[in-house]
Amino acid sequence: MRRKGFTLIELLVVIAIIAVLIALLLPAVQSAREAARRAQCTNNMKQIGLALHNYESSMGSFPPGGIADETLAASGNPLGGIWGGAGTNNVASWRALVIPQMEGGAIYNAINFSVSLNASTSSSAQWTALMTINAAWLCPSDDNYQGVSDGYRSALGPWGNYPNGNMPNNPITNAPETRVPYSNYAGSFGDNYAIGALTPSQNPWETYPYPPVLAIGQARIGWPGFWGTSFDDQITTRPSGSLRGMFSYRIQGVGPVRIASITDGTSNTLLCGETIPAQDADSNFWNNNGCTFGTTIPINWQTLRVPVDGSLPWGSADWQNRFSYASKGAKSKHPGGANFLFGDGSVHFLKNSINLPIYCALGSRAGNEVISSDAY
Repeated sequence: MRRKGFTLIELLVVIAIIAVLIALLLPAVQSAREAARRAQCTNNMKQIGLALHNYESSMGSFPPGGIADETLAASGNPLGGIWGGAGTNNVASWRALVIPQMEGGAIYNAINFSVSLNASTSSSAQWTALMTINAAWLCPSDDNYQGVSDGYRSALGPWGNYPNGNMPNNPITNAPETRVPYSNYAGSFGDNYAIGALTPSQNPWETYPYPPVLAIGQARIGWPGFWGTSFDDQITTRPSGSLRGMFSYRIQGVGPVRIASITDGTSNTLLCGETIPAQDADSNFWNNNGCTFGTTIPINWQTLRVPVDGSLPWGSADWQNRFSYASKGAKSKHPGGANFLFGDGSVHFLKNSINLPIYCALGSRAGNEVISSDAY
C-alpha cells in the first residue's frame, strides 16, 4: 500500500507562501496599530485643549508657562531661585496648573504650591501626588527609551533629568526620588529665539544677529526674547523681548495670554505640540523648564546624542545633543510628523516637510502673518 502525504518540496512551497503572506500583512498590522495610537494621541491633546480653555474661561487668561524666574534669587527677592525658595516661585509648569481641569482635583489639592515642587524634602502626600501622571499626558507611540516605566524616566546618569539631584525626597526611602515624571505634550512659546546668542555659534535655522540683516526674499526666523521671556536675544537685559507664542517658562515681564490677544486667529495659532522626553534634558512634567517648545526648530529634529562622560555641554554647537537648545523642538514617534493642538481646540498633524516660515507663523499668536488653510 502506498501512503499519501506531502513531499518536501510541497512543504517548502507552503512555508514560503505563509512567509510571504506574513510579510505582506505585518506592515498593514503595524500601520493599523500606529493609526490607533495616533488617534489616541489626538484625543489626549483634545482633552488638554478643553482643560486649557476651561482654565481660560474661569481665570480670564491661559495659565502662565511657569511660576518661576531665575533672576529673583540674584536680586534678593524673597521668592527665591528656580531650584528652591518659598512664596510663589514654586517652578510649577502650566501643566501643573490645569490638573484640576484634567480631572485631577485630588492630586492638585495634595500638592503644596507654597514651596518649590522639586524641593529637597516633601510630605508623603506631596510625593505621591508628584509621582502620579495621568495617561492623557502620554503619547502611546513613545517607547520611553531607557525609562523606568510608562510616564517616568531615570533621574540619574546621562539620560537623567536632574544631574545635580534636585528631586523631592521619597518618604519611603528617605532619599532623593530616582524617577522623573514626564509628559509628551508641551506648550508653544512660538517663534521666539530658542538659542540666539546663548551659544558661541548661531544655530542652523534662526536669523541672527538682532535685528537681522535679511537677504531679498529671506524669511525672518526667530525674535527676542529667549524661550518667550522678556529677555533680549542676549538673555542679559530686559525688556526688549516679548512672548510671541502662548507659554513663556518665566513670569517676570510676561503678561497673561488671553483669547483676545490671539489676533492671528485661534485656528492659525499653535497651543501645544508633541515632544519626546528621551531627546530633551528638560522634560520633567511639573517644572517650568520642561514644559515648552519653540517653532524655530524643524519638526522631528533628532537630538539623541549625549556626552559620554555625562557632562552638560551648554554652549556647544552640537545641535543633535539632547542637552543643546535644539532639543526644544516639537517631535514625535509618529512617522512623518507630529500632532499639534491649535488655539481653537482642534488637533492637526503637521508634516516634517512643512515650510519653516509657515511653521513659525503658526507659532506666533499676533504676528499678522497671512496663512492659507492649505499651507499645512
